[in-house]
Amino acid sequence: MEPATRSDMLNLFRSGPLGLFLKKVGDDIAKATGNWKVLRITVKVTIQNRQAQTEVVPSASALIIKAHKEPPRDRKKQENIKHSRNTTFDEIINIAQQMRHRSLARELSETIKEILGTAQSVGCNVDGHYPHDITDDINSGAVESPAS
Repeated sequence: MEPATRSDMLNLFRSGPLGLFLKKVGDDIAKATGNWKVLRITVKVTIQNRQAQTEVVPSASALIIKAHKEPPRDRKKQENIKHSRNTTFDEIINIAQQMRHRSLARELSETIKEILGTAQSVGCNVDGHYPHDITDDINSGAVESPAS
């Protein structure tokens, strides 16, 4: 048996038809998700010319929970975690502007209503009010939302 060459050794650590180093891809994902501990987020992995690029794509609920600045809690030890903290309407607008490109809504006010619905399902209040009440105020015109 002849000794293994360097290329043979490298091929042992490559996986799949793309020939990527899985450890390096895993390390890139771990580095990209370091700020999102204990939250479920989506990671977009783009592969081009045998190079993997990772991009964090957080959901609306993850952005709302991160806006609370709560200490991390273990999901395995506590089930059905309620996020009962208060969020400001300005934070909701900022989250809606971040999520605007992924929303199917025509206007920013509709995206804000989507984010308020997500805040309601997460269990948080917005400026001390129930999120559905603020949605009703936006529909009636009592609350002004930014144009774009």
